[in-house]
Amino acid sequence: MKNIIVLGAGMVGSSMAIDMAKIHKVTLADLSLSVLNQIKQNHPVITVKQLNVTDKSSLQDLIKKFDLVICAVPGFLGFQTLKWIIEAEMNVIDISFFPENSLELDALAKEKNITAIVDCGVAPGMDNIILGYYNEKMKISHFECLVGGLPKVKKWPFCYKAPFSPIDVIEEYTRPARYVENSVEVVREPLTDCDYVEFEKVGTLESFNSDGLRSIIHTMPHIPNMKEKTLRYPGHVEYVRVLKESGFFSEENIEINGTDVSPLHFTSKILFNEWKLGETEEELTVMRVTLKGENDKGQTEEIVYNLHDEYCKETNTSSMARTTGYTATAAANLFLEGLFSEKGVFPPELVGKHEVCYNYFLNYLKDRNIHYVKNSRLL
Repeated sequence: MKNIIVLGAGMVGSSMAIDMAKIHKVTLADLSLSVLNQIKQNHPVITVKQLNVTDKSSLQDLIKKFDLVICAVPGFLGFQTLKWIIEAEMNVIDISFFPENSLELDALAKEKNITAIVDCGVAPGMDNIILGYYNEKMKISHFECLVGGLPKVKKWPFCYKAPFSPIDVIEEYTRPARYVENSVEVVREPLTDCDYVEFEKVGTLESFNSDGLRSIIHTMPHIPNMKEKTLRYPGHVEYVRVLKESGFFSEENIEINGTDVSPLHFTSKILFNEWKLGETEEELTVMRVTLKGENDKGQTEEIVYNLHDEYCKETNTSSMARTTGYTATAAANLFLEGLFSEKGVFPPELVGKHEVCYNYFLNYLKDRNIHYVKNSRLL
């Protein structure tokens, strides 16, 4: 049994704390006492601690008491928090979706002799792990990931619910999307290149450009074609683009009756209730990872992994929290069991390249009824 601290008590962070507490001693830290107390009431085995992660000395003093840090803070806090964790010489598993390049901290992590596994959710996360594994097995020419979290009940107009802060969701709609086409990195506007895609059990979904490739642009430069797109119910993109084009996502303050107001923060407040996922509201996660390339027999092969996961009634855990959080707790336990001990910053593709790690992730998730179903065919 190890002593673990989880930073961030949101839907994903709390789910990770609960999962880790099955076999480890866990402390859950967050700024909100009310959130912490509610989790403590339902899960008394978890220790809770109020913490402001923007206070560097308080953060570093606290985490040094533990064997491993799992970081699930909001994206806008992620890079700085990760840097401070590494500076404190603490090993860390991170799922914060921050815009900065985590590999910029690799030299620091090596200097401090620690392991930081980053972007370790569902996507980025499991798609990277799958890519990393097959990159060792075949010469890949095409990689595509389609992924989205969706409510089971569609509510007009957005037909969407978020298991995390709306401001982090809006980041997907505003951050330029980077792709690789014919070995050239290209940048496209998010919410563009919309396509309709069919999924079993769900029907027709809408895919659009989003900035999900992240680290693999740098770690897999030999793959000539790579893209990631987000999935929503048809119609969602049009409504979001109306908000975006009308200035509702602008970070530049405007004056209203003598008061400076941020359109982005105003919109996030409005959408918080519209997009807020109820504690027992059923939702699902859909993902399709497609790889094409030359296998070890010189044949052109297509490999497809499909994920369809739904809200767990038994544990009252959202699908997005399960698929995201349990990938990170798999990485945490994999590290604690000594199956991965390299020093530096490692996005998931550099962990999944090792067959023992790849199998560990899939089996860990399978034990929690999260199944990645593989199909392949020769082209």
